[in-house]
Amino acid sequence: MSSPAIAIIFLLSLLELHPVLVLSRDTNSADPCDSTMKRDPRTLRPDQITVLINGYSESRIPLLQSISATYSASPLVSTVLVLWGNPSTPHHVLTQLAHNLSISSFGSASISVVRQPSSSLNARFLPRASIGTRAVLICDDDVEVDPKSFEFAVRIWASNPDRMIGFFARSHDLDLSRKEWIYTVHPDRYSIILTKFMILKSDYLHKYSCQGGPQMIELRRTVDEMCNCEDILMNFVVADATNAGPILVAAERVRDYGDARNDNHIDGDDKRLGLKGVESKKGVKDVGLSSRRREHRKRRGQCIRKFHKVLGKMPLRYSYGKVVNSVGEQGLCQKGGKLVFCDH
Repeated sequence: MSSPAIAIIFLLSLLELHPVLVLSRDTNSADPCDSTMKRDPRTLRPDQITVLINGYSESRIPLLQSISATYSASPLVSTVLVLWGNPSTPHHVLTQLAHNLSISSFGSASISVVRQPSSSLNARFLPRASIGTRAVLICDDDVEVDPKSFEFAVRIWASNPDRMIGFFARSHDLDLSRKEWIYTVHPDRYSIILTKFMILKSDYLHKYSCQGGPQMIELRRTVDEMCNCEDILMNFVVADATNAGPILVAAERVRDYGDARNDNHIDGDDKRLGLKGVESKKGVKDVGLSSRRREHRKRRGQCIRKFHKVLGKMPLRYSYGKVVNSVGEQGLCQKGGKLVFCDH
């Protein structure tokens, strides 16, 4: 057998072992809302989910590789799309990323690295022809979720397909002293799910990007101007469609590497992911918007007020409580001189 033929067979065997699409341009950049590109909802798979991971900072690539590989290994995942939104990243960096993903992925789900045409946060919600599932997971490149918690969240979505599901919640509120809407955190209620981990019906991508007329055009323009708040706007879209709040799900183990509250010591996870020293870990969290917490919260309050003004209504609805993945007795009993749950 000739050398070229052997090479072709070898490459085909690699593709069979590692079903990863190397590197592609965003095919939706011309007209993502072309009606001829929209799939018939009846053809979308209900038993699997498409994962859309937002990527921007090269310092997070080790985390991104680990997170992508973990999702691709799940039987519940059809496709993983790494949406790279930094136009200044050299082509060879993304080519290397795609190559590394092909080596680290052992699941049946395909992985694509998609270079987006701009850094617009609205691009996270483009309706893509490659999405063949009824649900999508929108997630960040610095949040690592254990497989059991991921599978539980997907099951909760399947029972509530019109609702938004997630692990991270925030809230809107009315500041009576200033008579204006604000962005905040409540201990007992929530109305916003963050894109750190957000499961929703894929049809909402079309509502966000293609429907709503001049009002949605202005709202998406606000997202671009603020470089923020795309998650809040999606919560507006879903709440307006459902007249219901989101659902917060409990997780067994979720690691948010980008949270500014992380300390600076290096643990086993950091070593596993190739984060070498305090400065490397600090660099991972400092690229996040939430690392500028006070200004970040203020800007998001401005977004809520702008969205409310443009729409002329407040569609966000409060939810209460959290869905947990285990059921135990809540009564307390005295054992060994201590009060503990009776079923422990």
